[in-house]
Amino acid sequence: MRLLILTQAVDRNDPVLGFFHEWIKEFSRHTDEVIVGCLRVGEYELPQNVRVVSLGKERGVSRMGIVRNFYRLIVREQKHYDAVFVHMNPEYVVLGGIPWRLLRKRIVLWYTHKHVDLKLRVAEKFAHAVLTASDESLRLSTRKKYVMGHGINTEFFSPTSVAPPSAPFEIVTVGRISPAKDLETLIASVEMLVGDDLDVHTTIVGGAGTTDQERYERMIKERAAPLVAQGRLRFAGPVPHHQTLGTLQNAQVFVSMSKTGSLDKVILEAMAVGVPVVSCNDAAGAIFRDDHPGLIFAPGDARGLAEALTSVIRMSASERRALGAHLRQIVVEHHTLSPLIMRIIHHLSLPL
Repeated sequence: MRLLILTQAVDRNDPVLGFFHEWIKEFSRHTDEVIVGCLRVGEYELPQNVRVVSLGKERGVSRMGIVRNFYRLIVREQKHYDAVFVHMNPEYVVLGGIPWRLLRKRIVLWYTHKHVDLKLRVAEKFAHAVLTASDESLRLSTRKKYVMGHGINTEFFSPTSVAPPSAPFEIVTVGRISPAKDLETLIASVEMLVGDDLDVHTTIVGGAGTTDQERYERMIKERAAPLVAQGRLRFAGPVPHHQTLGTLQNAQVFVSMSKTGSLDKVILEAMAVGVPVVSCNDAAGAIFRDDHPGLIFAPGDARGLAEALTSVIRMSASERRALGAHLRQIVVEHHTLSPLIMRIIHHLSLPL
């Protein structure tokens, strides 16, 4: 198979999208040729059967220029790909749907977000299949929907043999700093833990990506200033995706307050590292609510989060290791990268 992939960025150092570098590598192992079109390009190291084509955002190309480059790419390379995989950007399918259908290219869209807009609805009409990580990750009702699980590199994201220090108890969250991540609830919860004389430290990894998110980040840092001054909380800023491994391995619990509703990939990365996870995420709750109901809290419930964290803090080290091992096994069985890519390739290979 020869494959055209459309994505936002090819950059192994991108804090949010760096993981897709490994996806491209895995696709290349199972296809003859891969062309990757992306809005912008950064640092990458990919096999010889992969070509990366930037649409020019990093060079300051205008929006119309990017659209022109997109059409030039899909027409110029039409004899070099048999199918199209669009990652998280339904607008690519909106723009390319008609020519791809006329060229008889199979179109597969990957989408994991609760937001449903006109772009997604139009893209669904052109796509032959819409793949998603969990049932909650795609709220559009369509017969083209297929739940695939996520793709975590469980060889890379794996437990360390060195146990983290027992004190202070390290709480970690990783992700874009935005209102949807509800960091206010985490800060209020940490204040409660400190007020209960629990020896905890919290690390927030991530940065803002938009002007609105920058305003939110300033508000959050002001809100958290007393905890920072006490040495109880640290803002680590954004880090390259592959460098989050060390942060997760040093954590004793990972927290997610996300209100997106979709299955956040970083939750599964923490689970793969063997770290207990506390979350209000609908999709995450569906994974471990039955076996570990104490790890779930209601969205926006700071007291509920504090109680869930306290239950993990009160566990013995052996109990936390056993919990972490069980969570890792869930990821290994259902969310490992290579089997996911093979499932995607199956959908890309189906006849029109």
